[in-house]
Order: sequence, then structure tokens, then C-alpha cells
Amino acid sequence: QVQLAESGGGLVQPGASLRLSCVASERTTAAMAWFRQAPGYEREFLGAIKWSGGKLSDPGRFFIFADNAKNTVYLQMNALKPEDTAVYYCAAGATLISRPEAYLFWGQGTQVTVSS
Repeated sequence: QVQLAESGGGLVQPGASLRLSCVASERTTAAMAWFRQAPGYEREFLGAIKWSGGKLSDPGRFFIFADNAKNTVYLQMNALKPEDTAVYYCAAGATLISRPEAYLFWGQGTQVTVSS
């Protein structure tokens, strides 16, 4: 059972940057991913990365990277917009994939609110 703990969320103004962290209790699963979910919307894939290298993500305002020594995956978010407001989750799974149902373990989530 992999335990995941997200942190770094909060209230920020439009245009700001924010970095979320996800600490894994162990690196027994190959891949880590970030998702977000806003009220009334489905869970949205933001990116995934393998501890051994390799990444699945879209170029843009969000950037995922890992620090293996700290068992930590980060989500760097830039130029935040009000529509980025959501609960952000990290997840652990066996492969790089965008479907949330493929991930075995989930954190509790961290709220990000973008508002002036």
C-alpha cells in the first residue's frame, strides 16, 4: 500500500505560480501522476512521470518533475487562471497513462484556488 501526501495548495491570484508536492511512502509503483477535479467536472489528467525516467504530459503552463531521493513528485503551475481552481491529486500506478482508473493509489488532494 503506497501512501501519498500532497501539499502546496492554497489561494493565489491570477497569473501567479504555485508548486505542488507529492511525497510517496515508497517507490514500488513505476509511475506517478497528477490530476485535478473541479466541482461538477470529471477528474482531469495533468501529467505523469516514471521514477526511472520518461514522462507523459502536454507542454504548456504545467510541468511535472520528480526528485527520486525524496520520493517526491512535483507539479509546477505557472500563469494560473481562475479556471485552474480545483482539488489537485497525485496518484501512483504501473505505467504512464492518462486514465484515472488505471492508478492504484491516490492522495487526499490539495485545494488550489485562483482568485483575485
